[in-house]
Amino acid sequence: MQMYGDALSMAVPDIDRTDCILVLGANPAASNGSMWGLGDPKGRFSALRERGGKVVLLDPRRTESAAWATSHHFIRPDGDSAFLLAVLHVIFAEDLADETSLRAASRAHVLADLAAQFPPERVAPAVGIDAAVIRSIARDFAKADRACAYSRVGVCQSAFGPVASWLVEALNVVTGNFDREGGVMFPTVAADIGPLARRLVGNHYGRWKSRVRGLPEFIGSLPSAVMAEEMETPGRGQIRALVCMAGNPVLSIPNGPRLERALEKLDFFVAMDLYVNETSRHANVILPPKHVFETGNFDVLLSRFSARNVIKYSPPIVETQEDTRDDWTIAVELALRLRAPSWLRGVAGPLTRDLPERVIDVLLRTGPYKTTLRALEDAPHGLDLGPLVRSGGDRVRTPDRKIDLAPEVLVIDASRVARWVDEHGARDGLVLIGRRNLRSNNSWLHNVRSLAKGPDRSRLLMHPTDAQRLSLGDGDSVRVRSRAGEVAARVAITGDIMPGVVSLPHGFGHQAAAQTIRTAGALDGPNVNAITDEMRVEPIIGTSILNGVPVVVVGATQQSRDPIES
Repeated sequence: MQMYGDALSMAVPDIDRTDCILVLGANPAASNGSMWGLGDPKGRFSALRERGGKVVLLDPRRTESAAWATSHHFIRPDGDSAFLLAVLHVIFAEDLADETSLRAASRAHVLADLAAQFPPERVAPAVGIDAAVIRSIARDFAKADRACAYSRVGVCQSAFGPVASWLVEALNVVTGNFDREGGVMFPTVAADIGPLARRLVGNHYGRWKSRVRGLPEFIGSLPSAVMAEEMETPGRGQIRALVCMAGNPVLSIPNGPRLERALEKLDFFVAMDLYVNETSRHANVILPPKHVFETGNFDVLLSRFSARNVIKYSPPIVETQEDTRDDWTIAVELALRLRAPSWLRGVAGPLTRDLPERVIDVLLRTGPYKTTLRALEDAPHGLDLGPLVRSGGDRVRTPDRKIDLAPEVLVIDASRVARWVDEHGARDGLVLIGRRNLRSNNSWLHNVRSLAKGPDRSRLLMHPTDAQRLSLGDGDSVRVRSRAGEVAARVAITGDIMPGVVSLPHGFGHQAAAQTIRTAGALDGPNVNAITDEMRVEPIIGTSILNGVPVVVVGATQQSRDPIES
């Protein structure tokens, strides 16, 4: 939104034609690209290497994707912004920037002046990467014929998430790799909800703030970190009721135990879910929607981020029973009963039936490919509509139609990065990062016995030097403590984690719901969000800091008085 004037303007790597890809805080082997509809990530990354390209991976953990990389570099959690500023420093200082791209953008000089403050020699001790390596990565990226930088939640969920995300985009633009083949590009969407989203939701930021902590609104939403305090704190605007749709925030947001206590005090709580899980078990009413096999599926959102222009519709494959409703029908009826007069409910119900399919069909008919939903039903494997093509500037919606390379709110926040660099060059203590496992798919597959069985995937990963310092052995039981709380875990000692960093996966901690989700409830992994801190958010939009959480780890029978860094 800040750079391109539209929150939906998110370009994806054109991996099939690139020569070099820089990946920060992403693990396509486990997430299939996440906000990047990749498909066969192993095959695509392998093909890139086979044609002589480079895959440079930066992560505090040697993830599953590292097997596909030409090089992997450990980077200290929260260090992505500083690293990227050092890379931009080299590119500007050595005249490696693409002048045509700089002229087509605005405020490039502000970005260059900022990057000048972050030479690799200043940044290297803090991020844990040698200055010579940073310079080499910068030169290789800038000199590649076609290159792209890509990041995901490992970067977003850090202390400088918005700043780091901006700098990834800026790196692509500065090197001339924005909206070009082999760089980052925009898919041509067959059924584009962008115009409707801009009309209904808009591109807004900071119009109002949360009642208790004063965190800013962003496109009509507040960060999940404020949920518990907004439920607990009396006064005008206090949250007294909740509708939770296919979510499990007791496991998925920071300090889940606090939220769980707050849910118990609500006046009313409605859950739309197939499971009685850790969150929905506190609901007054649970409304189970149709199973995914009972509903059609057209991926409206992720089709905006596919690596090729593709289109697919999956019709229902299980016959619907009379007593079932899909999520859309339930949401519409709740809205009607809350706001509409009784006479309108009877009229609106039939009119809104099958509305999603009718809307998609209209969007397909009026879209760039002029197709129909019926045509897609006759193509069960979907349609490949070809490689990505240049957008011609259509996705840049700033007032002057130029990319803003140095949005003011982000430039101001970069001052925190400078302080972090100077204060963290010689830091000690442990910090916690998360991780995702393909067989978990967050936590959705934990109640599937065939996928939940096997080795314990919930262990605390720790580097051998840290284990030796703490007198811990592989498999030892430990307590992991933060300002927010404490969990029990078992240690797995591995060289695949950076010294000073430990890792727990998200999505575990189902024991409280063991009576209803019995397979998941039998897993003994801890809920990592019992020790992530709802008070630690970055200041721009209030994203929770889930990576780089200061923790103390002690043996299960040991005592520790070590302080927790706030």
